[in-house]
Amino acid sequence: MIKCNQKRARDCKITLAEMMTIMICFHFSDFKTFKHYYIYYIGMQYRHLFPNLISYDRFITVMPKLLVPTIILSYIIKGQKTGIYFIDSTKLEVCHKKRTSSHKVFKGLAEIGKSSYGWFLGFKLHMIINNKDPCKSTNFSNFVVILIF
Repeated sequence: MIKCNQKRARDCKITLAEMMTIMICFHFSDFKTFKHYYIYYIGMQYRHLFPNLISYDRFITVMPKLLVPTIILSYIIKGQKTGIYFIDSTKLEVCHKKRTSSHKVFKGLAEIGKSSYGWFLGFKLHMIINNKDPCKSTNFSNFVVILIF
C-alpha cells in the first residue's frame, strides 16, 4: 500500500459567524468542558439552529480560524474610556501538572507558572475591565507581563 501524505482540503460548511456564536454562548453557559457543550447541548438540542453543523473533531480543527474575528470583535465592543479600571488575571491550564513532561500541543509556548491554587502548565489571561463596560482589554502571556499605560 502506498502512503499518501496529502490531507484533504475540504471547505468548512459551518460559517465563522455560527462558530463564534457557539463559542460565545459556551462561555455564558454552565458547562465545564466545551466537548460536552458541543456534543450534548448544541449537537442534540440546538442542531436545528445550525443546519451545517460539523463534528466536534472537525470543529476543533477549524477553531483557529476564529482568532482574528474574535480579536476584531473584542476591539469593536471595547467601549468608552472612564479612567477607572480593574485588572485581574486567571490561569488557562493546558494539562494536569503530572503530565507536563509528556505534553506536546503547546510545547515551547506554554510554561510552568504558579497561581493561588498551585503550580500548573499553561498561560495567564489578563483582563482590564472598567466600571461601565464589560471588557476593555485582554492579554495572553506565559508569565512575563509588562503593563504600560
